[in-house]
Amino acid sequence: QVQLVESGGGLVQPGGSLRLSCAASGSIFIFGTYVMGWYRQAPGKQREFIAAITSGGSTNYADSVKGRFTISRDNAKKMVYLQMNSLKPEDTAVYYCHQDQGPRGDYWGQGTQVTVSS
Repeated sequence: QVQLVESGGGLVQPGGSLRLSCAASGSIFIFGTYVMGWYRQAPGKQREFIAAITSGGSTNYADSVKGRFTISRDNAKKMVYLQMNSLKPEDTAVYYCHQDQGPRGDYWGQGTQVTVSS
């Protein structure tokens, strides 16, 4: 079993920045093997993909956040981060950390609320 715990959410004004963190339990080997990602879910909407990073550091982003958000990981610390800049009201959502273990299944954190409002 893997536990993912997000932190760093909060209230920020439009144009501001936040850095989300996700701490994973379990072995460093397992953490370093799999793709880590961030998703978000706004009220009344489906959960959507935001960003992902492979074990080797290759990244992929949703068009809606490309150029504003940056995903990174520290395998030694079993951490994944999401730096969010130039935040917009439409970025308001619960943000979830995700680990994709392929055929073994996947794991989700409990989520952290991000609210962008003046």
